[in-house]
Amino acid sequence: MTTHASVQAWLDRYLEAWRSYDPAAIGDLFSVDATYAFHPLDEPTRGRDAIVAAWVESPDAAGSWQAEYRPLIVEGDTAVAEGWTKYSGNGVPTREFANHFVMRFDNDGRCTTFTEWYMQPRGTPAGG
Repeated sequence: MTTHASVQAWLDRYLEAWRSYDPAAIGDLFSVDATYAFHPLDEPTRGRDAIVAAWVESPDAAGSWQAEYRPLIVEGDTAVAEGWTKYSGNGVPTREFANHFVMRFDNDGRCTTFTEWYMQPRGTPAGG
C-alpha cells in the first residue's frame, strides 16, 4: 500500500542512490518495466536497466548539490512529491530548481512511472 510514509521512505532512498550512484541502489527504486521521464515533454527512459544507465552516465560531482523532497499527495498507487534542488560549484550557488515528481508504485513499493517537473526561479537565465 502506498502511503505518505512509504513515499517519504522511497524519496529518502532516491536521494541516497543519487549521492552514491550505486547501480544496485538506483535499480532497487524501480520496477523492471519502469519508465522515467527526466522532463515531462521528453520520451521516457524505459526499463530499470536503462534508468540505471541514464543515472550513472553523467553523475553530478559529490557535494555539488542539495535537495529535499516530500510527498504532497498520495492517492492509491500514485503520489506527487514536491521539493527543491540546489546546485553549487566551489561553494557558490549555480542553479536552483523547484521540483514536482509524479510517481506510481507497484505492490513492492518500487516506482513504475516517474516524471520530473521542475522550474527555476523567475529571472534565472535558461540553462542556469
